[in-house]
This record gives sequence, C-alpha cells and structure tokens, in this order.
Amino acid sequence: MRQIVLDTETTGLSAENGDRIIEIGCVELLNRKLTGNNLHYYINPERDSHEDALKVHGISNEFLRDKPKFAAIADQLLDYLRGAEVIIHNAPFDISFLNKEMERLGHPAITTILGPVTDSLVMAKEMFPGKRNGLDALCDRLGVDNSGRTLHGALLDAELLADVYINMTRGQDALLMDLGDAPGEGGQVETLDLSRFELPVLLANEQESQAHEGVLNDLDKASKGKTVWRKLQTA
Repeated sequence: MRQIVLDTETTGLSAENGDRIIEIGCVELLNRKLTGNNLHYYINPERDSHEDALKVHGISNEFLRDKPKFAAIADQLLDYLRGAEVIIHNAPFDISFLNKEMERLGHPAITTILGPVTDSLVMAKEMFPGKRNGLDALCDRLGVDNSGRTLHGALLDAELLADVYINMTRGQDALLMDLGDAPGEGGQVETLDLSRFELPVLLANEQESQAHEGVLNDLDKASKGKTVWRKLQTA
C-alpha cells in the first residue's frame, strides 16, 4: 500500500481569495515504511505572502522570486501522487489550495487522481477528544521529536506527520509488522501460527467495569456526545 504524507505552506489562508502555495513537502510510505522517496518544492507564488503567514513559515518573498512557478512542477507532482492514499493534517485546507492551482492550469481537481484522502486531524480529534490536536501537541503526546521545528516547513512537517500517523495507527498492525520483520533460519521469514494458542478470556470484575464506564463517560462528556461507542450502542 503506497501512502503519501503531504503538507503545504501558503501566502495566506484563503485559496479562493487569491492566496497561493509557496512550498510542498511529500513523504512516501510503502507498507507503512518510510522509503526516502520524498518530494519537495519551493514555488514562486507570483504574489507576496501576508505578514501573518510570514511569521508562521518564515519564507521570505525575496527567497521565492527565482523559484519555479506551480505550472512548472505540476506534472511531476501529479505523477508522484497518482493513485496513492494521501495523508494530510487538516486536509480541506491543503486540498483547496491544490485544487485551485489545478483550476488555474485548466486541470481537473487533484482529488480525481488521488486514492483516499485521510485527514489526520479528524483522526486525532476522534482519538483524543477535547485535547489540543495540532502537530506540535501530537508530537509531544506521542513521543515524536519535534525539537527542530521552530517554524512551519512543508517537508519537515510532512516528516513529523508521517511519524505521528504511524504512531496513531500502530495498534495491531505494529504486531504484524514486527512478526513479519523477524528473520527465521536461512534469512527466511518465519510465520507464526496463532491458531495453536488457546488464550484464556479474563472478564472484568464489577469494580473494574464501573471504573471503565467512568472513563467512557468522561470521554463522552469531553466530546459532547460524539464518541463512536455511544453511536454504536444506539444504532
């Protein structure tokens, strides 16, 4: 499965009002492994960045003057993204800018050539309701080193988000990956037949059940009744 973690930096907050992309960073995952086949562009947006945007990314207008325009990198970007699942933090923002750039070139929306688009911000809000779920907060919560992130940068942010995403989705996949990576004799992968094991089922006692229900109630309250398990109970 090929996945691309993508981030952009822009001149401002509104693609519809003429703001443009100034940087694109893409990190490739293949079967949840970083491949090193990344893509990174600085782009001449043909306009200046807003002052507030400059404070966020620190990429000066002068630095971008001699960089390629979006039209010059569009085909390579499309070839790189084609068919992949794309993972973006706050996906509607980046997708709106990419679609607007495609529109200027007379191309269909970029989503027409992508696989699924996964919004890691939506995932984080479901996993950590009521908490801060920006990239820095998730790095702190999940133990991802973001000490080099003093300003926003598309490639650095995509690299951090790749680590955050792998941590958020580790679960059972991590166990399978670890088993698959362990070499057996002769360098061959040894397959473990889990059907040989009979595991006892340990049921929670009354005190444990009450404590668990209290945690669920707290999460339900923090998310204003939007937790998945409550929806499933009433379905």
